[in-house]
Amino acid sequence: QVQLVESGGGLVQAGGSLRLSCAASGQTNSSYNMGWFRQAPGKEREFVAVVRWSGVSTYYADSVKGRFTISRGNTKNTVYLQMDSLKPEDTAVYYCAATARLGDYDRTRSWGYWGQGTQVTVSS
Repeated sequence: QVQLVESGGGLVQAGGSLRLSCAASGQTNSSYNMGWFRQAPGKEREFVAVVRWSGVSTYYADSVKGRFTISRGNTKNTVYLQMDSLKPEDTAVYYCAATARLGDYDRTRSWGYWGQGTQVTVSS
């Protein structure tokens, strides 16, 4: 079992920045790929970004490419999402996710572990 805890959400004006963190605990001796998803009110949960367990390969949704950066901490039990040039449409609850086997990384069904989410609100 892996437990994920997100932090760093909040309220920011359009054009501003936030940095989300996700700390993994439990059975973290395995090599887990980690990612971020988000869910806006009335919408389905959507993929944002993923980083492979090695920390080398990253993938992004087109809507955030060039503005968001995902990275892993030195211990690889922590993952960050640096969000710059934020837009009101980025407003959502952001969820951290982990999986040992990375298949269709943009599908929620590919991820076995989820955090409780952290709210990000971008005002115009």
